[in-house]
Amino acid sequence: MDVLAGHRALGRSLRAPAIAIGNFDGVHRGHAALLERARERARAGGGEAVALTFDPHPTQVLAPHVAPRQLTTLARKLELLAEAGLDAAVVEPFTAELARLPAPAFVEQVLVGALGARHVIVGHDFTYGQGRAGTVSTLAAEGARLGFTVDVIDAVTVGGEVASSTRIRGYLRGGDLRRAATLLGRPWDVDGVVVRGAGRGKGLGIPTANVTPEGDLLVAPGIFAVTLARKDGDGRPLPAVASLGTNPTFVEAGALTLEVHVLDFDADLYGAAVRVGFVERLRDEARFDSVDALLRQIDEDIAQARTILSAPKS
Repeated sequence: MDVLAGHRALGRSLRAPAIAIGNFDGVHRGHAALLERARERARAGGGEAVALTFDPHPTQVLAPHVAPRQLTTLARKLELLAEAGLDAAVVEPFTAELARLPAPAFVEQVLVGALGARHVIVGHDFTYGQGRAGTVSTLAAEGARLGFTVDVIDAVTVGGEVASSTRIRGYLRGGDLRRAATLLGRPWDVDGVVVRGAGRGKGLGIPTANVTPEGDLLVAPGIFAVTLARKDGDGRPLPAVASLGTNPTFVEAGALTLEVHVLDFDADLYGAAVRVGFVERLRDEARFDSVDALLRQIDEDIAQARTILSAPKS
Protein backbone atom coordinates (compact mmCIF):
# COMPACT_ATOMS: atom_id res chain seq x y z
CA MET A 1 0.00 0.00 0.00
CA ASP A 2 1.32 3.43 -0.94
CA VAL A 3 1.30 6.04 1.83
CA LEU A 4 0.86 9.55 0.42
CA ALA A 5 1.52 12.71 2.42
CA GLY A 6 -1.63 14.75 1.95
CA HIS A 7 -3.29 16.42 -1.02
CA ARG A 8 -0.53 19.01 -1.45
CA ALA A 9 2.25 16.43 -1.73
CA LEU A 10 0.75 13.27 -3.16
CA GLY A 11 3.82 12.26 -5.13
CA ARG A 12 1.71 10.58 -7.80
CA SER A 13 -1.75 10.66 -9.36
CA LEU A 14 -4.45 8.33 -8.15
CA ARG A 15 -6.11 6.10 -10.73
CA ALA A 16 -9.92 6.51 -10.75
CA PRO A 17 -9.90 6.36 -6.95
CA ALA A 18 -12.67 5.12 -4.70
CA ILE A 19 -11.95 7.09 -1.53
CA ALA A 20 -13.10 6.08 1.95
CA ILE A 21 -12.86 9.07 4.30
CA GLY A 22 -12.44 8.83 8.06
CA ASN A 23 -10.15 9.07 11.05
CA PHE A 24 -10.11 5.25 11.14
CA ASP A 25 -8.91 5.14 14.74
CA GLY A 26 -8.64 1.46 15.57
CA VAL A 27 -9.64 0.39 12.03
CA HIS A 28 -12.52 -1.50 13.65
CA ARG A 29 -15.43 -3.45 12.18
CA GLY A 30 -17.39 -0.29 11.45
CA HIS A 31 -14.49 1.05 9.41
CA ALA A 32 -14.19 -2.30 7.63
CA ALA A 33 -17.55 -1.70 5.93
CA LEU A 34 -16.31 1.59 4.41
CA LEU A 35 -13.07 -0.01 3.27
CA GLU A 36 -14.85 -2.97 1.71
CA ARG A 37 -17.15 -0.65 -0.24
CA ALA A 38 -14.11 1.28 -1.47
CA ARG A 39 -12.57 -1.98 -2.71
CA GLU A 40 -15.80 -2.95 -4.44
CA ARG A 41 -16.10 0.42 -6.19
CA ALA A 42 -12.44 0.35 -7.19
CA ARG A 43 -12.66 -3.16 -8.64
CA ALA A 44 -15.80 -2.32 -10.60
CA GLY A 45 -14.24 0.79 -12.12
CA GLY A 46 -10.69 -0.42 -12.61
CA GLY A 47 -9.40 2.11 -10.11
CA GLU A 48 -7.66 2.22 -6.75
CA ALA A 49 -9.13 1.75 -3.28
CA VAL A 50 -7.91 4.66 -1.18
CA ALA A 51 -8.30 5.76 2.45
CA LEU A 52 -8.22 9.48 3.23
CA THR A 53 -7.36 9.93 6.88
CA PHE A 54 -6.12 12.79 9.05
CA ASP A 55 -3.15 13.31 11.33
CA PRO A 56 -3.35 14.50 14.00
CA HIS A 57 -6.94 13.67 14.95
CA PRO A 58 -9.02 16.82 14.21
CA THR A 59 -10.05 17.26 17.85
CA GLN A 60 -6.39 17.53 18.83
CA VAL A 61 -6.33 20.75 16.79
CA LEU A 62 -9.86 22.05 17.33
CA ALA A 63 -10.47 21.06 20.97
CA PRO A 64 -7.30 19.54 22.46
CA HIS A 65 -8.75 19.58 25.98
CA VAL A 66 -11.33 16.96 24.97
CA ALA A 67 -9.32 15.08 22.33
CA PRO A 68 -9.71 11.31 22.74
CA ARG A 69 -6.72 9.09 23.35
CA GLN A 70 -6.10 7.08 20.22
CA LEU A 71 -6.65 3.36 19.85
CA THR A 72 -3.80 3.12 17.36
CA THR A 73 -0.69 5.02 16.43
CA LEU A 74 -0.52 6.33 12.89
CA ALA A 75 1.94 3.56 11.98
CA ARG A 76 -0.40 0.86 13.30
CA LYS A 77 -3.38 2.45 11.57
CA LEU A 78 -1.56 2.37 8.24
CA GLU A 79 -0.56 -1.25 8.81
CA LEU A 80 -4.19 -2.19 9.40
CA LEU A 81 -5.35 -0.24 6.35
CA ALA A 82 -2.81 -2.14 4.27
CA GLU A 83 -4.08 -5.44 5.71
CA ALA A 84 -7.59 -4.35 4.67
CA GLY A 85 -6.45 -4.48 1.05
CA LEU A 86 -6.24 -0.81 0.16
CA ASP A 87 -4.03 0.40 -2.64
CA ALA A 88 -3.14 3.73 -1.04
CA ALA A 89 -3.67 5.83 2.06
CA VAL A 90 -3.58 9.63 1.93
CA VAL A 91 -2.52 11.01 5.31
CA GLU A 92 -3.84 14.55 5.29
CA PRO A 93 -2.13 16.87 7.81
CA PHE A 94 -4.97 18.33 9.86
CA THR A 95 -4.20 21.98 10.48
CA ALA A 96 -6.10 25.09 11.51
CA GLU A 97 -5.90 26.14 7.87
CA LEU A 98 -7.60 22.95 6.70
CA ALA A 99 -10.24 23.35 9.41
CA ARG A 100 -11.10 26.83 8.02
CA LEU A 101 -11.59 25.51 4.50
CA PRO A 102 -15.30 25.87 3.55
CA ALA A 103 -17.08 22.63 2.77
CA PRO A 104 -17.43 23.28 -0.99
CA ALA A 105 -13.74 24.19 -1.21
CA PHE A 106 -12.75 20.96 0.56
CA VAL A 107 -14.61 18.99 -2.08
CA GLU A 108 -13.34 21.04 -5.04
CA GLN A 109 -9.73 21.46 -3.94
CA VAL A 110 -9.01 18.26 -2.04
CA LEU A 111 -11.36 15.51 -3.19
CA VAL A 112 -11.68 16.49 -6.84
CA GLY A 113 -8.83 18.85 -7.66
CA ALA A 114 -6.02 16.98 -5.92
CA LEU A 115 -7.25 13.42 -5.46
CA GLY A 116 -9.47 13.09 -8.53
CA ALA A 117 -12.20 11.22 -6.69
CA ARG A 118 -14.50 9.02 -8.79
CA HIS A 119 -16.26 7.49 -5.80
CA VAL A 120 -16.43 8.71 -2.19
CA ILE A 121 -17.45 6.47 0.71
CA VAL A 122 -18.35 7.94 4.12
CA GLY A 123 -20.14 7.01 7.31
CA HIS A 124 -23.71 8.12 7.97
CA ASP A 125 -22.59 10.82 10.43
CA PHE A 126 -19.80 12.25 8.28
CA THR A 127 -19.27 16.02 8.34
CA TYR A 128 -16.58 18.14 6.72
CA GLY A 129 -15.41 21.69 6.07
CA GLN A 130 -15.41 24.82 8.20
CA GLY A 131 -17.74 24.54 11.16
CA ARG A 132 -18.57 20.98 10.02
CA ALA A 133 -21.06 22.58 7.66
CA GLY A 134 -20.74 19.81 5.08
CA THR A 135 -22.98 16.78 5.52
CA VAL A 136 -23.68 13.60 3.60
CA SER A 137 -26.49 15.46 1.82
CA THR A 138 -24.27 18.33 0.66
CA LEU A 139 -21.57 15.83 -0.32
CA ALA A 140 -24.04 13.92 -2.51
CA ALA A 141 -25.10 17.20 -4.14
CA GLU A 142 -21.48 18.12 -4.82
CA GLY A 143 -20.88 14.68 -6.25
CA ALA A 144 -23.75 15.08 -8.68
CA ARG A 145 -22.36 18.48 -9.71
CA LEU A 146 -18.70 17.48 -10.00
CA GLY A 147 -18.98 13.93 -11.27
CA PHE A 148 -18.32 11.50 -8.44
CA THR A 149 -20.61 9.04 -6.70
CA VAL A 150 -21.22 9.01 -2.95
CA ASP A 151 -21.90 5.92 -0.85
CA VAL A 152 -23.12 6.47 2.71
CA ILE A 153 -22.51 3.50 5.03
CA ASP A 154 -24.89 2.94 7.93
CA ALA A 155 -23.61 2.27 11.43
CA VAL A 156 -22.33 -1.30 11.75
CA THR A 157 -23.63 -3.34 14.65
CA VAL A 158 -21.95 -6.41 16.12
CA GLY A 159 -24.04 -8.44 18.51
CA GLY A 160 -26.51 -5.58 18.74
CA GLU A 161 -23.85 -2.95 19.51
CA VAL A 162 -22.62 -0.19 17.23
CA ALA A 163 -18.94 -0.59 16.41
CA SER A 164 -17.39 2.77 17.25
CA SER A 165 -14.02 4.00 18.50
CA THR A 166 -15.73 5.71 21.45
CA ARG A 167 -17.46 2.52 22.56
CA ILE A 168 -14.24 0.52 22.22
CA ARG A 169 -12.35 3.05 24.36
CA GLY A 170 -15.02 2.71 27.02
CA TYR A 171 -14.70 -1.07 27.12
CA LEU A 172 -10.92 -0.84 27.37
CA ARG A 173 -11.10 1.65 30.24
CA GLY A 174 -13.58 -0.62 32.01
CA GLY A 175 -11.39 -3.69 31.55
CA ASP A 176 -13.80 -5.53 29.23
CA LEU A 177 -11.21 -6.58 26.66
CA ARG A 178 -13.40 -9.25 25.11
CA ARG A 179 -16.14 -6.80 24.13
CA ALA A 180 -13.52 -4.37 22.85
CA ALA A 181 -12.04 -7.16 20.72
CA THR A 182 -15.47 -8.09 19.38
CA LEU A 183 -15.99 -4.57 18.03
CA LEU A 184 -12.40 -4.21 16.85
CA GLY A 185 -12.35 -7.57 15.12
CA ARG A 186 -9.12 -8.49 16.97
CA PRO A 187 -7.56 -8.03 20.42
CA TRP A 188 -6.45 -4.46 21.14
CA ASP A 189 -2.69 -4.14 21.01
CA VAL A 190 0.13 -1.71 21.65
CA ASP A 191 3.59 -1.59 20.09
CA GLY A 192 6.73 -0.74 21.98
CA VAL A 193 10.39 -1.42 22.64
CA VAL A 194 11.82 -3.65 25.37
CA VAL A 195 14.08 -1.67 27.72
CA ARG A 196 16.03 -2.59 30.83
CA GLY A 197 14.07 -2.42 34.05
CA ALA A 198 14.86 -2.90 37.71
CA GLY A 199 15.47 -6.64 37.25
CA ARG A 200 13.07 -7.67 40.02
CA GLY A 201 11.26 -10.24 37.89
CA LYS A 202 14.45 -12.05 36.97
CA GLY A 203 15.51 -12.03 40.62
CA LEU A 204 12.21 -13.68 41.55
CA GLY A 205 12.61 -16.32 38.85
CA ILE A 206 9.94 -14.72 36.66
CA PRO A 207 11.80 -12.59 34.08
CA THR A 208 9.82 -9.84 32.43
CA ALA A 209 10.21 -7.71 29.32
CA ASN A 210 9.78 -4.06 30.27
CA VAL A 211 7.97 -2.46 27.35
CA THR A 212 8.02 1.26 26.63
CA PRO A 213 4.80 1.76 24.63
CA GLU A 214 4.63 3.88 21.50
CA GLY A 215 0.93 4.64 21.74
CA ASP A 216 -1.68 5.48 24.34
CA LEU A 217 -2.33 2.95 27.09
CA LEU A 218 -6.11 2.94 27.22
CA VAL A 219 -6.60 0.14 29.72
CA ALA A 220 -6.74 0.67 33.47
CA PRO A 221 -3.79 -0.71 35.47
CA GLY A 222 -4.02 -4.39 36.29
CA ILE A 223 -2.85 -7.89 35.44
CA PHE A 224 -3.64 -9.27 31.98
CA ALA A 225 -3.46 -12.37 29.82
CA VAL A 226 -1.64 -11.12 26.73
CA THR A 227 0.42 -12.17 23.76
CA LEU A 228 3.81 -10.79 22.82
CA ALA A 229 5.23 -10.85 19.30
CA ARG A 230 8.59 -9.63 18.06
CA LYS A 231 8.03 -7.18 15.22
CA ASP A 232 11.63 -7.69 14.10
CA GLY A 233 11.27 -11.47 14.16
CA ASP A 234 8.74 -13.92 12.81
CA GLY A 235 5.84 -12.00 14.36
CA ARG A 236 4.48 -15.13 16.05
CA PRO A 237 2.40 -14.16 19.10
CA LEU A 238 3.64 -15.89 22.25
CA PRO A 239 1.42 -16.49 25.30
CA ALA A 240 2.25 -14.20 28.20
CA VAL A 241 0.99 -12.47 31.32
CA ALA A 242 1.45 -8.75 31.82
CA SER A 243 1.40 -6.26 34.65
CA LEU A 244 0.48 -2.67 33.92
CA GLY A 245 1.04 -0.79 37.12
CA THR A 246 3.36 0.82 39.64
CA ASN A 247 4.81 -2.23 41.48
CA PRO A 248 3.21 -1.28 44.82
CA THR A 249 4.77 -4.25 46.64
CA PHE A 250 8.24 -2.80 46.03
CA VAL A 251 7.76 0.91 45.23
CA GLU A 252 5.79 3.76 46.79
CA ALA A 253 4.11 5.95 44.16
CA GLY A 254 6.15 4.42 41.36
CA ALA A 255 5.86 5.22 37.67
CA LEU A 256 3.42 3.27 35.50
CA THR A 257 5.22 0.41 33.74
CA LEU A 258 4.24 -2.39 31.38
CA GLU A 259 6.03 -5.66 32.24
CA VAL A 260 5.41 -8.83 30.24
CA HIS A 261 6.38 -12.35 31.29
CA VAL A 262 6.40 -14.65 28.27
CA LEU A 263 5.42 -18.19 29.22
CA ASP A 264 7.99 -20.97 28.70
CA PHE A 265 10.40 -18.58 27.02
CA ASP A 266 14.08 -17.95 27.66
CA ALA A 267 15.67 -15.44 25.29
CA ASP A 268 17.06 -11.93 25.43
CA LEU A 269 14.47 -9.38 24.29
CA TYR A 270 16.35 -6.19 25.21
CA GLY A 271 16.03 -3.63 22.44
CA ALA A 272 13.44 -5.66 20.55
CA ALA A 273 10.44 -4.01 18.92
CA VAL A 274 7.38 -5.91 20.14
CA ARG A 275 3.60 -5.94 19.95
CA VAL A 276 1.57 -6.74 23.07
CA GLY A 277 -1.95 -7.99 22.43
CA PHE A 278 -4.32 -7.60 25.38
CA VAL A 279 -6.62 -10.62 25.57
CA GLU A 280 -8.27 -10.56 29.00
CA ARG A 281 -7.97 -8.64 32.25
CA LEU A 282 -7.28 -11.00 35.16
CA ARG A 283 -7.42 -8.75 38.22
CA ASP A 284 -6.54 -5.39 39.74
CA GLU A 285 -2.98 -4.61 40.71
CA ALA A 286 -2.42 -5.19 44.43
CA ARG A 287 0.16 -4.66 47.14
CA PHE A 288 1.30 -7.83 48.91
CA ASP A 289 2.66 -8.08 52.44
CA SER A 290 5.42 -10.49 51.44
CA VAL A 291 7.32 -11.68 48.39
CA ASP A 292 6.02 -15.21 49.01
CA ALA A 293 2.43 -13.96 48.83
CA LEU A 294 3.22 -12.12 45.61
CA LEU A 295 4.79 -15.23 44.07
CA ARG A 296 1.78 -17.37 44.98
CA GLN A 297 -0.49 -14.86 43.24
CA ILE A 298 1.79 -14.71 40.20
CA ASP A 299 1.61 -18.51 39.92
CA GLU A 300 -2.19 -18.24 39.93
CA ASP A 301 -2.07 -15.48 37.31
CA ILE A 302 0.16 -17.57 35.05
CA ALA A 303 -2.11 -20.60 35.37
CA GLN A 304 -5.17 -18.52 34.56
CA ALA A 305 -3.46 -16.91 31.57
CA ARG A 306 -2.47 -20.34 30.24
CA THR A 307 -6.07 -21.49 30.37
CA ILE A 308 -7.39 -18.37 28.65
CA LEU A 309 -4.74 -18.27 25.92
CA SER A 310 -4.98 -21.99 25.14
CA ALA A 311 -8.76 -21.96 24.80
CA PRO A 312 -10.08 -22.52 21.25
CA LYS A 313 -10.94 -19.30 19.42
CA SER A 314 -14.70 -18.94 19.02
